Amino acid sequence: MKAVGVVVEYNPFHNGHEYHLRQSKSQTGADLVVAVMSGNFLQRGEPALVSKWSRTKMALENGIDLVVELPYEYATQKAETFSNGAIAILDKLKCSYLCFGSEHGSIQSFNNTLNLIQKNSKRFNEIIRTEMKKGISYPMATSLAYHSLNPESAYINLSTPNNILGFHYLKAIDEQNSKMQPHTIQRTSANYHDEDFTSSTIASATSIRKALFEQNRNLFIVQDYIPHTTFKELEKYIETYGQLHRWEDYFNLLKYKVLTSSHEELSNIYEIEEGLEYRFKREIIGATSFNEFMENVKTKRYTRTRLQRACLHILTNSRKSVIKPDDNDWNKPTYIRLLGMSKIGQSYLRSIKKEIDIPLISKLSSFNQNRIQLDINATYTYSMVLPEAIRSQFIKEEFSTPPLRYDEDKEKYL
Repeated sequence: MKAVGVVVEYNPFHNGHEYHLRQSKSQTGADLVVAVMSGNFLQRGEPALVSKWSRTKMALENGIDLVVELPYEYATQKAETFSNGAIAILDKLKCSYLCFGSEHGSIQSFNNTLNLIQKNSKRFNEIIRTEMKKGISYPMATSLAYHSLNPESAYINLSTPNNILGFHYLKAIDEQNSKMQPHTIQRTSANYHDEDFTSSTIASATSIRKALFEQNRNLFIVQDYIPHTTFKELEKYIETYGQLHRWEDYFNLLKYKVLTSSHEELSNIYEIEEGLEYRFKREIIGATSFNEFMENVKTKRYTRTRLQRACLHILTNSRKSVIKPDDNDWNKPTYIRLLGMSKIGQSYLRSIKKEIDIPLISKLSSFNQNRIQLDINATYTYSMVLPEAIRSQFIKEEFSTPPLRYDEDKEKYL
């Protein structure tokens, strides 16, 4: 069997994801789809709308065959580190193909862009360093460096989010000497960051989340943009936990943590640099919401995404001494955590299991390794906004829940 890998957040799973899933199998001819999915916190430093277990169900019920977790150490990082971790895990799972959505839609243009930057790497990196010294953010500096190379129409636009991730996927495949063949599918109807509905059936996850919170979690507002299975899972989550997750729910925890930590303690947190700890402590005193706090601390150098990740690392107590993305060994995953599988996925996993050279975790309670503590801390943090005794049960299930097994023929869990 040949597998196509996809890198996902499914926050939540919507009609655009369903289209991408169908096209991934069609374009590659793969027998099954393997998804490496972010856990309870995401690449932009945000809490997922619902837990990773709920999003695993959305994935399985819509055609994904194997779901594994992208660890916190990769899932909450800049595009390059995020991509390195995702590609390494899909490679460990023997995926023959990678298929990602992009604003461009041509894999040859991605290859051209990668070759252009590799041939001019010295100049490219020098411009990035020079621009960042001026106080410009890393994404903006990267975009300026890229445009200085005078890319032609045969290259991609490296200022759009999915193109940036796609570029780093190809870069990771190249640097890791992976045999995966990359494919891309052009996004349709809605852009990644669109905040409003622009189509009758396709909408960005951003616009779906925005509508849900603006309309007091009224699922009928978004029902045309999500599969029925997603609708039912969101409905069940709200009924069980009484909420959908967003940063505002965690603001009191963040405020407490920042105000009761010393400048030195904050400076030891990953991504707290260049005196950011002083700015955080000064601005959070009078802030009455997370959004207000973000507006007050945002600068040309520090994008909202970067600041959100820094805030998240404060909450999860992720220190610089623990997270070391510049260490070569750090880019080598040390475990794979299974979240769910279909019957086909289970059969595929059985066929490749002996070839996987790192631990495959079925239940967290039976595994002990230092780096997985970051995932455990993320679960503790994610659960803190839930009421007791739901919170304690949520934490208990993190350690005791085995991978979900879905029978796609009978449409039920085993």
